[in-house]
Amino acid sequence: MQYVNLGKTGLKVSRLCLGMMTYGSKKWREWVLEEDQARPFVKRALDAGINFFDTADVYSLGESERITGSLLKSLGVRRADVVVATKVFSQMSDDPNDRGLSRKHIMDSIDRSLQRLQMDYVDLYQIHRWDYNTPIEETMSALNDVVRAGKARYIGASSMFTWQFAKAQYTADLHGLTRFVSMQNHYNLVYREEEREMIPFCIDQGVGLIPWSPMARGFFAGNRTRDGGGETIRAKTDPFASQLYFRETDFTVADRAAGIAVSKGVTASQVALAWMLNKPHITAPIIGASKMDHLDQAIAALEIQLSVEEIKSLEEPYQPHPILGHN
Repeated sequence: MQYVNLGKTGLKVSRLCLGMMTYGSKKWREWVLEEDQARPFVKRALDAGINFFDTADVYSLGESERITGSLLKSLGVRRADVVVATKVFSQMSDDPNDRGLSRKHIMDSIDRSLQRLQMDYVDLYQIHRWDYNTPIEETMSALNDVVRAGKARYIGASSMFTWQFAKAQYTADLHGLTRFVSMQNHYNLVYREEEREMIPFCIDQGVGLIPWSPMARGFFAGNRTRDGGGETIRAKTDPFASQLYFRETDFTVADRAAGIAVSKGVTASQVALAWMLNKPHITAPIIGASKMDHLDQAIAALEIQLSVEEIKSLEEPYQPHPILGHN
């Protein structure tokens, strides 16, 4: 396994981060794997040297956090040997204050997340989206207090507009508050709008990039159809994916990846992940795995090198997309 610093921090993370959204409760999503099914995936990740695990309070409404903590503990992992990230923002109940990035919700949520994780702190506490109803000064002040209280070591952000992220960082600097060290954004071979502003901004500011959906929710697996959906349970029950991809040029890009995959004796999904891993500014893509082969292939993708010509071939068909993944 390769390890790199998360942005300008001294924190070392594996080049792959295991996304824990896949593990939780089937009551939340039909394709989710429950704790006993999740155990082999966490163990395989640890055995491969993955030390970075990402979850969120909203994943299975807390069950993913519980499973993350439970499995790491039962597998005998020393807390200091892993980097655990979770998120706050999403609606967790019908209570009007149980959502967003108010001081109240952040302070309540970090304690609930730590209780479910069975941990004293998280390494990275991330805002899951931008809150249009709370002043950013209130949010940054609350996050700063979470760090000062020792409940989080670092803070990060997720999908938003670049002007919003710049405003948050400026607010932190202006008031002497903790800055975001990472950006978990929507970025992959068929959705590259982040290259326009967010990625250049993060490179300039030394912010670590840990993209979600690096393999486009299984879009490169070759089982998606142009009229939407696919063969797997998730493809059939994940309307969000249909909103993100399935443009004609997306299939053109996928076909290019498939062609290169054949020449290298790997899968198109591995080529898509290798394309991202070959970009020096990407810290650690967040991978999901519901089949062990998915995880093994992702780990093997770390060794795939793409030529300049292959990268050009993959990138050439791309056409601009509307903003997808946040609003």
